[in-house]
Amino acid sequence: MAMTGLSGTMAFAADLYVRNGGAGGAYSTVSAAITAASDGDRIIIQPKTNGTAYVENLTINKSLTFVSETSYNKYFIQGTITINPAAGRVVNISSLSSGNFTIYNVVASGPSTGGRTTINLYNCYLNNVNTNQANTTTNISGSTVSGGISFSHGRITANKAQSISANSTTTDTVPATTDIEVYGNKSDFGLTHSQSNYNFKFYNNFCRGVFVYAIKTGSSNEIINNTIYDPNGGDVAPFFINLNNGNTGNIAIMNNAASFVVGTTNVCIKNNNNATVTASYNVFTNSFVTEGNMSQSNNSGSVNMNFNNTDYTISGMNADAGNPDVSYTDLDLTRNDAGHYGGSNSWANYWPADSGGKPQVNYLVTPRTINSGTLNITGSGFSK
Repeated sequence: MAMTGLSGTMAFAADLYVRNGGAGGAYSTVSAAITAASDGDRIIIQPKTNGTAYVENLTINKSLTFVSETSYNKYFIQGTITINPAAGRVVNISSLSSGNFTIYNVVASGPSTGGRTTINLYNCYLNNVNTNQANTTTNISGSTVSGGISFSHGRITANKAQSISANSTTTDTVPATTDIEVYGNKSDFGLTHSQSNYNFKFYNNFCRGVFVYAIKTGSSNEIINNTIYDPNGGDVAPFFINLNNGNTGNIAIMNNAASFVVGTTNVCIKNNNNATVTASYNVFTNSFVTEGNMSQSNNSGSVNMNFNNTDYTISGMNADAGNPDVSYTDLDLTRNDAGHYGGSNSWANYWPADSGGKPQVNYLVTPRTINSGTLNITGSGFSK
């Protein structure tokens, strides 16, 4: 067996400390530590007493890592955090709280040239994340975002946000080698995809809908094992594909469980015919109605299911309703349960009932069958 993953131990050039009032010879501001730091350094920030903020806007223009000095406690920075792009720049931010100030966001200041910028945000409390710049990879996990996440490429896992949007106004000149992956998130307003650089995979999210406005030409995209719950209703289908960039590609919609209040439309899946859509093993509490061309098989309407958008649970006839192929089996190796708890990317991977203070899983790929050769298991995580 060969195992590959992300090690929890990294080598840093130096550790720089930030403490209230510069106690113990530390820096008194995060900005001062950034100025003194070199690429590869780690800045360790002491949370202030009673949750008081470091009031400062930050400009990060080096490859740096930011962590809390106190385990399981976040440090509070009241200000905008701007990450300047550069080829090969990697910025890691863990345990940051931005407070309840909607004007203070994490932003990428512009596109990268000659290479890619990588931004990793773990276990944070943020207002908005706006990193939808060219040649920028954003990985976010275990974070609460009171506003929206807007990114151009990356892996978004186990976050609770108002909205999650993969979008970019320009084409990447230095393409990443991986797809856009959005796994195990809660999104109040839904998931949106409106860029043409990468394939996308939306798995095991609990959200209001999935809305696709652009895709990569010739791409293969997947919307699998999501739970869609919209108690308010609206004028678009919960699976809404309306390509406006002229590109064509494939979109598989499978093993999803959905319920929505009928507003101006009763359509479950809509395709404006520019994409090649395959819809299978989806279950709806609504009558199963589609609009536009798509290949359909084993979809069900008027199914009895119960949804809870506070605890993010689903129960009922979604159990064992997903694709019976072994590659989609649940964690207990039984048939796929339609919805966000089904399959190997189950919500349970990212949101265990009681983690016991253990490190948080933020990515896991677990093959279901082995015919011959080597089994490769890929996973990564971070400590809170």
